[in-house]
Amino acid sequence: MRTSNFLFKTLTPSRLHNFLLCLSLLFIAYLLLSSNPQPSSSHQAPIVHHPRASLSSSSSSSSPTSRRHLLFAIGSSSGSFAARLPYLRLWHSPNSTRAFAFLDGLPSSSDDDSDGLLPPTVISQDTSAFPYSFKSGFRSAIRLARVAKEIVDFAEADVRWFVFGDDDTVFFVDNLVKVLSKYDHTRWYYIGSNSESYFQNSKNSFEMAFGGGGFAISSSLAAALAKVLDSCLFRYSHLYGSDSRIFSCVAELGVGMTHEPGFHQVDMRGNLFGLLTAHPLSPMVSLHHLDKVDPIFPNMNRSESMEHLFKAVKVDPLRILQQCVCYDRSNSLTVSVSWGYAVQVFEGNELLPDLLSLQRTFTPWRRGMNTDLSRYMYTLRDYPRDVCKRPVTFFLESILSDNLGVRTTYSRQNPDNCARGKSVKNLKKITVFSRKLELDTEQMKAPRRQCCDILPIINGSMVIHIRECGPTELIAMHP
Repeated sequence: MRTSNFLFKTLTPSRLHNFLLCLSLLFIAYLLLSSNPQPSSSHQAPIVHHPRASLSSSSSSSSPTSRRHLLFAIGSSSGSFAARLPYLRLWHSPNSTRAFAFLDGLPSSSDDDSDGLLPPTVISQDTSAFPYSFKSGFRSAIRLARVAKEIVDFAEADVRWFVFGDDDTVFFVDNLVKVLSKYDHTRWYYIGSNSESYFQNSKNSFEMAFGGGGFAISSSLAAALAKVLDSCLFRYSHLYGSDSRIFSCVAELGVGMTHEPGFHQVDMRGNLFGLLTAHPLSPMVSLHHLDKVDPIFPNMNRSESMEHLFKAVKVDPLRILQQCVCYDRSNSLTVSVSWGYAVQVFEGNELLPDLLSLQRTFTPWRRGMNTDLSRYMYTLRDYPRDVCKRPVTFFLESILSDNLGVRTTYSRQNPDNCARGKSVKNLKKITVFSRKLELDTEQMKAPRRQCCDILPIINGSMVIHIRECGPTELIAMHP
């Protein structure tokens, strides 16, 4: 009491003024120091600058979602970027696709962007202040996770979806636009798929969208995620990858993964034929790990194979790899068309549910993995070692599109010396006629497999016509 009285008596107007001034300065200093509690970046020097704008639900529009509403954030590095340029050029179009590649530094070798098809590059911010404790892992996982904050911080206001992937992820952009158009970007969505490998999912999470396959985050969720991501990075220093960090933080926001089976992590090796010829009804959205698998077309390297596939993708993206099964009762043949890729001809009656399962042409992601751990998230069927027990396979040769529709031609891989029926033994070419697949948003929500008809085989040539199935038509060989 004495002390307070003493202060009160000695507090002159000039001293009161100085006291309030000091108090104000202390309060301002407190605000400045507390405005950014997380570690700040030591540098923020993107190679290209992009105007920053607020990303709020007010930017929503009733117009259909288009390519320009998507912004891709591609995780890369100075060491890998140059080698992955052929994949990036496949899907990135500067006139219609917005994307940035995030690197840890300038590329080790100069990239040739004379055609202007590459996405602009950004040097990621410094993340050395964040802890990383996963043994034998890579600290780059923190940098790549933080891309989810950096891309939001300088994005334009009309972005509806942020899409994340790796530099060896090939996106089917038009299909991704169609898939995302089913969802309201003003609500919180985290859309992707898990791994094809049961082991990989059990080790990470069955509810995590794997980053190599790519995933999409709605702009509204991305804005919230960017504000809290740094704090999450501290709590999850023990995790391996960037995608597991994003998943953990999104989970803390109370959001679960919306599963879309068109995203493909491709945690497998060898021949992807079995995966590509039995794709689900959902549109193909992405393929990853293409450097780790065989070329998908015979007599081509990996880059040539993907360029060949994209000839069909550019003509009819929604139909690419869509499986259509039809029956030739007169010759007792079953034909499975994986549009834009391959046609398989089976002798005899193959039931449709059996053909929807994947032929096990691939091997586990981890070499030497025992049988218990080499399981996949698919129904599988054997791929016979004996070539004579396999269907006769025809691969895409050419594609032609005009006002009448689309014509794809498939040629026989290699003649064999197997004992085949006459109708198959002399078959050399298959031509498939179709119309461009156009689906509105409601049809995308409940897709239906299409039907096909086989014309009589003439001079070793089979002609197939793909069409919509009748209201009660069954895809089966009828007596």
